[in-house]
Amino acid sequence: MNIRLIGLAFVSTLLVACSSAPEKAAPAPVASCVFADGSNKAAPDWICGAPVEGYDLTAVGYSDKSGAGPNFMKQMAATAARVELAQVLSLEIQNMIKQYAETTGAGDTETVDKVNSSVTKQITDQKLVGSRIVRQMPTPSGGMVVLVALDAKSVEQVSKDILKTSMNNERALYQQFRAGQSFDELADEIVKYRQQ
Repeated sequence: MNIRLIGLAFVSTLLVACSSAPEKAAPAPVASCVFADGSNKAAPDWICGAPVEGYDLTAVGYSDKSGAGPNFMKQMAATAARVELAQVLSLEIQNMIKQYAETTGAGDTETVDKVNSSVTKQITDQKLVGSRIVRQMPTPSGGMVVLVALDAKSVEQVSKDILKTSMNNERALYQQFRAGQSFDELADEIVKYRQQ
């Protein structure tokens, strides 16, 4: 009977040992930033939109591999980045206008929306003066990625120029938005909200 108990204990121990799951390998570390070209290879943080010292506004643009060569790919990537930069700048200026309207009591909701629409149209038509490629690198798939940036002074100047041009094109709308104030003063005040 003792031998049976010992045998049963041995078989039970063997079954438990065989049924336990093998230790799992530690998961591979995940990169904080990867290229968007489908390679999933680690990339510098600026490619994923991390702030870059010395520049107030940045955007990343990609270009697929092209037989037209690296200069063409660089131009295509820079164009894509500038489109994104214009969209970001458009949202920032619209937020400045809304914040200005809320704090000063200028204009009703419909007028603010019309002003924002006018500014967005102007940003689309405006060149982003001062924007430049500050970083570039090839992607693992053979394409190109670039970082286009504007420093704080350039962002302020572009914002003012866009607002002034838009105001000159839509004088009646801006008079309705903020009656009795010069367009230059209004542009200056709206840009100040960005700096707060």
